[in-house]
Amino acid sequence: MIELSLARIAEIVEGRLDNIGADEAAATSVTGTVEFDSRAVTSGGLFLALPGERSDGHDFAAAAVAAGAVAVLAARPVGVPAIIVEPVGVPPATGGTAGVLEHDTDGSGAAVLAALAKLAAAVAAELTAGGLTIVGITGSSGKTSTKDLIAAVLAPLGEVIAPPGSFNNELGHPWTVLRATRSTDYLILEMSARHPGNIAALARIAPPSIGVVLNVGTAHLGEFGSREAIAATKSELPQSIPNSGVVILNADDPIVAAMADTTAARVVRVGRSADDAETDVRAEDVELDPLARARFTLHAGGGAVAVSLAVYGDHQVSNALCAAAVALECGASLDQVAAALREAGPASRQRMQVSTRDDGVTIINDAYNANPDSVRAGLKALAWMSRGGAPERRSWAVLGEMAELGDDAISEHDRIGRLAVRLDVSRLIVVGTGRPMSAMLNGAVMEGSWGSEATGVADTDAALDLLRAELRAGDVVLVKASNAAGLGALADALVADSSGAGKGDR
Repeated sequence: MIELSLARIAEIVEGRLDNIGADEAAATSVTGTVEFDSRAVTSGGLFLALPGERSDGHDFAAAAVAAGAVAVLAARPVGVPAIIVEPVGVPPATGGTAGVLEHDTDGSGAAVLAALAKLAAAVAAELTAGGLTIVGITGSSGKTSTKDLIAAVLAPLGEVIAPPGSFNNELGHPWTVLRATRSTDYLILEMSARHPGNIAALARIAPPSIGVVLNVGTAHLGEFGSREAIAATKSELPQSIPNSGVVILNADDPIVAAMADTTAARVVRVGRSADDAETDVRAEDVELDPLARARFTLHAGGGAVAVSLAVYGDHQVSNALCAAAVALECGASLDQVAAALREAGPASRQRMQVSTRDDGVTIINDAYNANPDSVRAGLKALAWMSRGGAPERRSWAVLGEMAELGDDAISEHDRIGRLAVRLDVSRLIVVGTGRPMSAMLNGAVMEGSWGSEATGVADTDAALDLLRAELRAGDVVLVKASNAAGLGALADALVADSSGAGKGDR
């Protein structure tokens, strides 16, 4: 974060000083990072006291100061130097965009988050006035992968700050903003939503000059109720871009392409259409290698260059086109973009993270999150990897629940089970016993799965036992589910089993 005195921070967040005098607050500055985990606090930092599932950050205020924090941003006195903001009342039971406020029973968390947003907005305004470029990304799937690709293609142009993993809600977004300093050239922000207005609110904290919309799918369908409502919320990003900015739209998604009518900013369309009237940045002659890494010719601005991606799956082509469009807008050449994309492998854990064991078993760990669109993309990548080389390899899809689909949960899980059969996945393991998982298993059976091709297991331990017993050398395994299903640990365990395959080899 840029250096700010405690007195200035208190002014920005409209808080009062506690356990520190006015003169001392004016002379004491935050020179380190802003953290909500007391274990991450470093010298000169500011600690956020937030309620959590098992503990309240206020109880760790003293430990944070002992670790080097100069003060705590809190909703009540904590016995150490603090800036106190008043609770704003008990928040809605639904919490924030990703449940950050689920355990906020007295409004203290909402108060601290509101103060954090004010602080981030003030810092963003000062940095953009000094030349910082802010890039905002939204979409139903692919935000984190695209964020990582954009960070890679912008890195040769200057200093880049991007969130780790999927820090894209009302906590992670301003927290990321506050990682930027006066030497930062590009700030990349993911923007997620659970309710209408969430993206607009995030855009007000740190207004992007470049907005990227990837797709409109069915993620969080249970929260929004319809795909139309999801589209309206995603369009809050292009609506937030100023006239002087640029909106990058994935023209391969008709709903996204139509968002050109919602913004006064200049629009850049990306996609696979060879028609110059439909796309400004496009991919032609797309091919996949045996590991489902795409090769294509990138066309933009009258030029063309060969691109080879280091990330996995045909769906990454759209993500790479969006990243290329951002870099070109920021002054990169086509050759620079191609070189950066060639080196940009998976950067965030459990997102199409591919590992091959000593016995040749390949694990695709895509277990951080799941919705129908991303699961379809993962299954297609699995099918290609198992058949893209010689000899053909057995494929395993280990799938857990896709959360937050509301009334469509049963039908969407049924469709995924049927797709696994249509793609000729060798073995499907359905993990979990709820109705959605039963629907997935039943869908596979009704589509023509027989014998042990599709199997239901109660939990991740049972799935791991089955895999260890039956995997053969050279098999390809996709592990995919919403994060709450906990399949990431299963994938990690499979990767760790590097000494050889199981009984299937004998």
